Amino acid sequence: MLRDKYAAEIDALLARFPDQKSAVLHLMHLAQNEYGYMSHEAMRDVAGILGLDPTHVLSLAGFYSLFYEEPTGRYVLEICNDLACALRGADDFVEMASRKLDVPVEGTTNDGLFTLKTVMCLGGCDRAPMLQCNLKFYENLDETKFEALIAELRAKAAAGDTEPSVVERIIGYVEG
Repeated sequence: MLRDKYAAEIDALLARFPDQKSAVLHLMHLAQNEYGYMSHEAMRDVAGILGLDPTHVLSLAGFYSLFYEEPTGRYVLEICNDLACALRGADDFVEMASRKLDVPVEGTTNDGLFTLKTVMCLGGCDRAPMLQCNLKFYENLDETKFEALIAELRAKAAAGDTEPSVVERIIGYVEG
């Protein structure tokens, strides 16, 4: 399916790599964007395009936290709760976020907008509590800032969210 829908983009991407298998992460992002998560079908598509064993793609999906093996909300809120961040209040922040969104950690809100996750190390220990939302970092958070972020994201979703998609980012990479 990916090859049919994004043939030109995939060909341009593969042309950038001396070993086409090096494009695996880019194609995984493209597949995740298309399927909503790294489904088994998405992994088979990527593996088929690159001539890889699907278990190789599965192992990458399991290793990298930016690939989701289950459907997620439109906005994935990943809160760092490793030791350094926990010492700066991350555990309480996770609890508050879960309560405010009315969803457990690893859960998705009923409206499908937010998935709440915890991750280990986003590289901003001195600016915790912090979270990553769809590759953007938000630091030095508290309850008020979190509520404002959620309101902003809800407004963006209602307005049609004009941020570039993963496909547009990959095309930009290929062209740039």
